[in-house]
Amino acid sequence: MATGTNIKTYFEGRWHDGDVPIINAADHGAWLGTSVFDGARYFEGVVPDLEAHCARVNRSAEALMITPTMETADIVEAVREGLQMYAKDATVYIRPMYWALDGGDLGVDPKPGATGFTICLEEIPMAPKGKATTLTTTRFRRPVMEDAVVNAKAGCLYPNNARMLIEARNKGYGNALVADALGNVAETATANIFMVKDGEVFTPVPNGTFLAGITRARHMKNLRDNGIKVHEEVLGFDDFRAADEVFMSGNMMKVTPVTEFDGTHYQQGPVTSQVRDMYWDWALSEGAL
Repeated sequence: MATGTNIKTYFEGRWHDGDVPIINAADHGAWLGTSVFDGARYFEGVVPDLEAHCARVNRSAEALMITPTMETADIVEAVREGLQMYAKDATVYIRPMYWALDGGDLGVDPKPGATGFTICLEEIPMAPKGKATTLTTTRFRRPVMEDAVVNAKAGCLYPNNARMLIEARNKGYGNALVADALGNVAETATANIFMVKDGEVFTPVPNGTFLAGITRARHMKNLRDNGIKVHEEVLGFDDFRAADEVFMSGNMMKVTPVTEFDGTHYQQGPVTSQVRDMYWDWALSEGAL
């Protein structure tokens, strides 16, 4: 089922209108989950960090042992061509994807060079400024490299995210603050996480259990460029209970304020607002499509 509307699909070298069928029943990616994707955003006429997102989908493919078939620059060019089909004020989610077509001798491993590729564009609104969520804990945890392909943005990782999210929703919360294998905070079920304490910003140190996102890195650079200290540290749930502000960072919505974590309430504070404003100022300064 599509998430957005007004879908355009790039497949076999050209753009098609609508949600085009692209995967066969016997494709390796369909029955063994060998698929990767990335996400970028088009809004207010700009596409922030598009090249970085397109480069990462190739790295994700390699991590999942799928052979990339598109150069980063060619993916960027195809995306820009597809976005020309949308209105200038459209808000579009950009999703390049690879999946394995065939398996090796035993069927389980993906066959080198047998790769499907597509780009899906969907109109999905950005959250309004100040749109917040709440967090709770979950019994499900982030895996480590020895257990799963946590160094890829892989489709096979997302059923675990879904378990976290559904558990949180059943408890009456919007999302889950998720631990790694050692019980330290990793991120949320859907995005990276930051907290603010005494005017300084903290985020879990990348430890191989979660993707340190492109938007996360952009926020950190913007903050440091504006003289705000940012710390990557091992953080526990008690650190978040003692925080002054908490916000999520992801490509889909960029900045999402958090107003509660399991009964601990936060203000939608000045640093969170500044992070969003700095991101928009930077993105719009990058120039139009």
